[in-house]
Amino acid sequence: MKKMLTSLIVFLSLTSAHAQTASKPVKLGVLNDQSGQYADAAGPASVEVAKMAIADFGGKLLGQPIELIFADHQNKADIATGIARRWIDTENVDVILDIGNSAVALALSDIVRDKNKVMIVSSAGASTITNERCSANSFQWTYNTATLARSTAKALLGQGGNEWFFLTADYAFGHAFEADASAVVKASGGKVVGGVRHPFNTSDFSSFLLQAQASSANVLALANASGDTSNSLMQAHEFGLLGQKSKMKVAALLFQITDAKSVGLKNLQGVFTSEAFYWDRNDASRAFGKRFFDKVGRMPTMVQAGMYSATMHYLKAVQAAGTLDTAAVLAKFRSLPVNDFFSEKGYVREDGMHIHDYYLLRAKTVEQSKGPWDFYDVIATVPADDANIPRDQSKCALMKKS
Repeated sequence: MKKMLTSLIVFLSLTSAHAQTASKPVKLGVLNDQSGQYADAAGPASVEVAKMAIADFGGKLLGQPIELIFADHQNKADIATGIARRWIDTENVDVILDIGNSAVALALSDIVRDKNKVMIVSSAGASTITNERCSANSFQWTYNTATLARSTAKALLGQGGNEWFFLTADYAFGHAFEADASAVVKASGGKVVGGVRHPFNTSDFSSFLLQAQASSANVLALANASGDTSNSLMQAHEFGLLGQKSKMKVAALLFQITDAKSVGLKNLQGVFTSEAFYWDRNDASRAFGKRFFDKVGRMPTMVQAGMYSATMHYLKAVQAAGTLDTAAVLAKFRSLPVNDFFSEKGYVREDGMHIHDYYLLRAKTVEQSKGPWDFYDVIATVPADDANIPRDQSKCALMKKS
């Protein structure tokens, strides 16, 4: 009997040890635009912040080293899906991070679900990812078109911006932005007086801006991103649509700090935007901003800050689960609270959306700016419940209606 009891104790000890030790390294894959239009906003620097998070975590998990790989999907869904299948089927990648393109993210969501892995989106924004096309295996960490549109639209409507003209990128991301912002404008008593769609990576916005100028709009809503936003904004100033003397304000629905740097503060006058992170908001954001600056040579975008937060939360979820079993990791990923420099009192909702506050930013004047990255005043905090799609309006099948 004593011999049997000793054997049982040894067996249980080995079982417990095995539960805390993975049979293979934990492997993360960053898949995004490394060389194209979105490379500054996410790109190679998103890989760097993932490395920062891994190093801060200690470099090991479940008794194994944490591995990180990355690839450039070139903003093409077929290339991205080929990489994702290879990563999952032959390279044992456990989680795919960042993405950086909404069409790519939607294509990968099906693969990740079917193969029972995890995808955490930081820089792809279409709200359909966690709304109509939600999946138990996919998450949006930093923002989506609904959260930014709701935050910026509500603020400008409160300041008299009640007639909107949309300049929209003609692909899934832009369409989602326009739809989300239009819904808020109309529900709040404003009007959409016109709009035009432009191709991806447009260089000449003159014909589109002439239509905006001829409208009665007092808000020019830029439902585009990166280089398209920068070019349309600079050309709008050249046309005289914008500036301190103009009646027209700009709702830059997605406008990251790299875009602001490219455009220059002189061309930001009249711009309002919402972000999930701004480096000069508080002591914690400034501390992360300095670390990032020392490594990369500039301040982080919100999606790069979000990548650090998302990577760290995934590692914590695996540690809490004590296993790489996807179901166990997903359960911990959803149940653990988020409280860091990026997200205070954040949490993950059933639809896969990371619920956190947003910040309404207004461009400073040139005279007000105290340095090369000092672009904005933070004029309001938009509470998480106001920014996100309300539970009873969600089209995600995973959501429990209250």
